[in-house]
Amino acid sequence: MESVEFYWRIVSYLYVMADMAGMGYFLYRFARPFVERKHKAPYIGVVYFAIMTVLYFLPFEMENAVAYGIGILASFFVMCGIDKRNYRQKVFIAVTFFTLRWLSAYMISEISLCLYQQIINTPYLIEHKMLQLGCYIGAELLELALRFLMMGVSVYSITKAYVYKRGNMSFKELFMLAAPSVAGMTEYVVIRYYRGWFEENAGKEAPGIYGAVAFLHYGMSIITIVVVTVLFQNIRARQEERLQNELLAAQIDTLRRHIGQMEEHYRELRRLRHDMANHILTLERLYAGNKLRETEAYGADLKAALAGMAGEIKSGNPVTDVILQEMKTGMEKRGIRFETEFYFPEGTGVNAFDVSIILNNALQNAAEHAGECREPRVAVRSYRRGNAYMIEVRNSFTGELQWDEETGLPLTTKESPEGHGYGLSNIRRVAEKYSGTIRIEGGGGEFCLSVLLMLE
Repeated sequence: MESVEFYWRIVSYLYVMADMAGMGYFLYRFARPFVERKHKAPYIGVVYFAIMTVLYFLPFEMENAVAYGIGILASFFVMCGIDKRNYRQKVFIAVTFFTLRWLSAYMISEISLCLYQQIINTPYLIEHKMLQLGCYIGAELLELALRFLMMGVSVYSITKAYVYKRGNMSFKELFMLAAPSVAGMTEYVVIRYYRGWFEENAGKEAPGIYGAVAFLHYGMSIITIVVVTVLFQNIRARQEERLQNELLAAQIDTLRRHIGQMEEHYRELRRLRHDMANHILTLERLYAGNKLRETEAYGADLKAALAGMAGEIKSGNPVTDVILQEMKTGMEKRGIRFETEFYFPEGTGVNAFDVSIILNNALQNAAEHAGECREPRVAVRSYRRGNAYMIEVRNSFTGELQWDEETGLPLTTKESPEGHGYGLSNIRRVAEKYSGTIRIEGGGGEFCLSVLLMLE
């Protein structure tokens, strides 16, 4: 008899240890996509498992909610130590995991309770202790499998749906995403309280309807947590898409303005050409009258007028001429040295609008980052090798690039990322239109963006 009881204790210990190890693993899997140094993410699960193990073997009893709260809190501090940013998002991870773990445990416990009552605690099995132990082991394994399955599906659904894992979470977002978890735990406490109150006053176990209601509530709470996260991320994705479309529309308006400027240049050139005969006649008369000083001054004015209308930069396309000239003027006003060896690939089927998207986005980003340096510099050049056309934009750069694993692009360094971070994605989209790609390099005080376009 004592050996059977010993086996029961061993199975109970193994069940608890397996449960804590499994939950530590799921906490690690939940937190890993959100932290920057992913190689240290396993520490989150390890600390949780270690804390829960120590609390389990303490010589005095502790409320389960308090024990699991301590474990989650310790893991939260580990997350903050690994990744010292976006603390509100880590609060969301801790609160959500705590609720998922708690509700799934008691949801599955309702199934286990039913199994115990219907199978394990029957008179026949009570008389056959070893057979009862075997059924108990099977029930515990089934309970672990169901709990792990529920936690795995929940964690996978949330991490997959949560698109902007590296984005800063606002207090409003934290409130909206954590509210279902807080509500679920509050209702859980209410149900457990009234169930205990009934059993204490009635002197018997609560009827099955209590278990059914609790099971449905726990399940609906878990579903609500997952669904709210998915819906919120979908809404945010649509907002980001709308914002990106608005930025693209603004770029189109900018291009239209550039085209309008070029049309005005052409009108000025036509007017100048129309008056060219009069200008030449004036110069001849001044020269014939031996008025060399006046002739030289008039010629200088005429030359300046021609240069002003034609522009300083000649890239082979009027649209890119205006863009480069406008960027050059703006950067020089900010004290940024601008160099260009850019040439438009005429006669290749490359659309000037597409190239304008590349230049506008690349040069704006370059000017923003170069302006933060002691010796700001921006350089753009292009060259062709066979049917490969390359555009390179280099700028002085201080700092370290941080990468978004989902997009493969650097993260924006703006404190408020709204409206930022789309430039490179727009450039890559244009490059892919021409079966090309982009390459980003940073280091040695310089940032380099290379855009490859394949020509027809």
